[in-house]
Amino acid sequence: MTPSDVPDNRWSDLERPPLNATALRRALLRPGSLWTSLDVVQSTGSTNSDLAARAADLDEGAVLVAEEQTAGRGRLDRRWSAPARSGLFFSVVLKPGPRVPVERWGWLPLLTGVAVATGLSRSAGVDTALKWPNDLLVTVGGDERKAGGILAERAGDDAVVVGIGLNVSLGADELPVPTAGSLALAGAVSTDRDTLLRAVLRSLAQWYGDWRAADGDPVASGLQETYAAGCSTLGRTVRAELPGDTSLTGEAVAVDGDGRLVLATRQGVQPVGAGDIVHLRPV
Repeated sequence: MTPSDVPDNRWSDLERPPLNATALRRALLRPGSLWTSLDVVQSTGSTNSDLAARAADLDEGAVLVAEEQTAGRGRLDRRWSAPARSGLFFSVVLKPGPRVPVERWGWLPLLTGVAVATGLSRSAGVDTALKWPNDLLVTVGGDERKAGGILAERAGDDAVVVGIGLNVSLGADELPVPTAGSLALAGAVSTDRDTLLRAVLRSLAQWYGDWRAADGDPVASGLQETYAAGCSTLGRTVRAELPGDTSLTGEAVAVDGDGRLVLATRQGVQPVGAGDIVHLRPV
């Protein structure tokens, strides 16, 4: 990892200026805040891998941001890549126990989705929809496209590392696949990454604080209701591709108290706790 408090060439790309680590720390690392440290590196393989390796020695609220990820990972070990400074690529360390029971930690990627969507609505003016369990969707030319994703991983007994990858300024000719999107293509009023990162981290701190104060209860914290309201998967016919090369097809009717997607199938109502979801019918 190469620190980037003072980037090698601040003027190398005027369209994609570097993050200002000093200003971000000044804005976010305050007494009583969830965020306890914030580092920006020029390039790394994966911010999730970097933090997971050190999670036991880090305080809760450590944040690692990369200007470029060369081996970014998504769910199901998918690769995530984008041009340097074209997005937000960062991970955070959360330690919700012992107050929040381990069985409720599965809500963390969904909570992060709600927090990111809320933060982007305020700072970018973009309506971000959530595809269960962890994709961030924006509308480009009338079509829903994936602009980001979330990856939550256990790190030891007491920590969860949550990573967020978000396409910010990518143009149509830079998209990794034609079905991808970015905030810029969705008509964002701002693509200033400092502003966006501050908004997302403040939103995440608020949602996480409310959830933890409610002992991880998704109803009491308002998380379950808010997630359902912003989840574009609900109300659609979907195919759930499950571990073991099996699949289920049905209508996504709810997200239950454990954060699982509930499908109404021909065989009855079935919850899905893990798998890849394919939207089969537009809303």
